[in-house]
Amino acid sequence: MPASTSSSNHPMPAPTPLPRIHEHFVDLAQQERAVRLGMWVFLASETLLFAGLFGLWGSYYAAHPVGFTEAARHNTLGLGTANTFVLVTSSLLAALGLWAMARDRRRLSLGMVLGTAGLGVAFLAIKLVEYAKHAEEGLMPGRLMTAPQLADHVGASLFYLLYWIMTMIHALHLTAAIVLMLWLAVRIRRGRENVHDHARLEVCTLYWHLVDVMWLFLWPLLYLIR
Repeated sequence: MPASTSSSNHPMPAPTPLPRIHEHFVDLAQQERAVRLGMWVFLASETLLFAGLFGLWGSYYAAHPVGFTEAARHNTLGLGTANTFVLVTSSLLAALGLWAMARDRRRLSLGMVLGTAGLGVAFLAIKLVEYAKHAEEGLMPGRLMTAPQLADHVGASLFYLLYWIMTMIHALHLTAAIVLMLWLAVRIRRGRENVHDHARLEVCTLYWHLVDVMWLFLWPLLYLIR
């Protein structure tokens, strides 16, 4: 009788849901290999996209070094550096979230994933502040440039054209990564992402790292060439 009372007062935790194996895969291992391969192919395509933009930036910089350098002086180095710190820290949290999940520490993993998404939102908020500052000062792309001190520099208008294109593409990628992290947080909370089945967490963490690495290239090109 006492044993049954103890059992009723301390119910067993809900069992971890079994991994779902789609019908076109033989087993879970094959399914996870396909997920990882698909993500690496996707990351390679994204790398080619940014490589093209970096190549375009380099060619215009070679043609207009003075205009690019002058334009970069008008970017807020403090905000760009703060965002670099925020994004690098977020990648650390993402890696810790994956590390915790691999060791069946689901609650810690959930906290790290939510922290990653939160820092991503902080990055976007800082970037919006900087965008507003640029708009107020007339540091707009191409022919929309109205800043009097840069209006005569062809290189400066090209710099801000590429600045807005590259940072907005990066912001769109980061927004997608934040949505993925929040989706993963829901899965972790429900036990769908667990020590036996966390390939989605792994590939989304890779994607987050890609977004971080792209910013680490953008930061010196847009802020440090002054």
